[in-house]
Amino acid sequence: MVIGIAKPFIGDEEKRAVLEVLDSGQLVQGKWVEQFESAFAELQGARYAVAVNNGTTALCAALMAHGIGPGDEVVIPSFSFFATASCVLSVGARPVFADIDPDTHCLSVASATEALTPKTRAIMPVHLYGHLADMPAFAQLCEERGLILLEDAAQAHLAALADGRKAGAWGTASFSFYPSKNMTTGEGGMIVTNDERIAAKLRMIRNQGMSTQYLHEVVGYNFRMTNLAAAIGLRQLERLPGWTDQRIANASELSAGLTSVKPAACCSECRHVYHQYTVRAPEGRDRDAIVRALNERGVGARVYYPRGIHSQPIFERVDSGRVGLSQTERAAREVFSLPVHPLLTEEEIATVIKETNAVC
Repeated sequence: MVIGIAKPFIGDEEKRAVLEVLDSGQLVQGKWVEQFESAFAELQGARYAVAVNNGTTALCAALMAHGIGPGDEVVIPSFSFFATASCVLSVGARPVFADIDPDTHCLSVASATEALTPKTRAIMPVHLYGHLADMPAFAQLCEERGLILLEDAAQAHLAALADGRKAGAWGTASFSFYPSKNMTTGEGGMIVTNDERIAAKLRMIRNQGMSTQYLHEVVGYNFRMTNLAAAIGLRQLERLPGWTDQRIANASELSAGLTSVKPAACCSECRHVYHQYTVRAPEGRDRDAIVRALNERGVGARVYYPRGIHSQPIFERVDSGRVGLSQTERAAREVFSLPVHPLLTEEEIATVIKETNAVC
């Protein structure tokens, strides 16, 4: 039996909620979606939340709502999941890849600044692995340069600064509810914003560009979340604070017991929510061999991400920009993640620690 890197939980409450929706006959976007949006906005500390069908469409809709398109450049990290870049391509804009901070693995403010050009319209940091990027610095940079600040918060539900400001407090932020995330709706996404105009445009974009039925004001798509997904999400939201506390506790236990590897740094002003507990292979060691050995010993270690987005084959054919990416390339060679999800037992945590110390 392998201790999995993630373990989605669907309880009796979620199942009963789905049956309630099925019995109602109202399966597509409706009152459950509205309730989920309101509850998510409140928990995340935002004025508005707009639910969509997955995390990638959340990113695309956010870019569209801000009018980003052909001729524009968006600065993003290369060390992330591909959707961070594909959403930029999807609206016709040009992704410009910048490097990461070697300690937090989040977009480097210095590298992002270096990547700016007269065509830059937006910067989109990723709160990677559940750790906030340096948002106060990015907010200041965007204000000084007149740029749009977007947040890829797919992995950062309830991530916050010590003063309580959560992901989404600085710009338009996109979340994912994919099954491996800190909470799930099966598939789904959410955009949060404090801008009423952007929220209204997002609601049109997700619903074929309509403000009211058969009145199409903008180009839109079917990005709607179903009531089925929202019903699951409402129950998951009730569990999310407790799950988050458990992730943090599990990460603390791992950090106390691991002697051969160290986790990515957590800045003292951040509340890291540990979507992943990520470490670097010891110097001179083959990361992939370590991961294989751990899996053979029953520890479901995984690599997120084995190559920077800039090195994906599509970017041999598609125009993109980049600045120095040495830290991205190093992280892609060296980092791997260990199980930290909230359903781990004490025995499983002890096994993760024991086997990692033995292998590394």
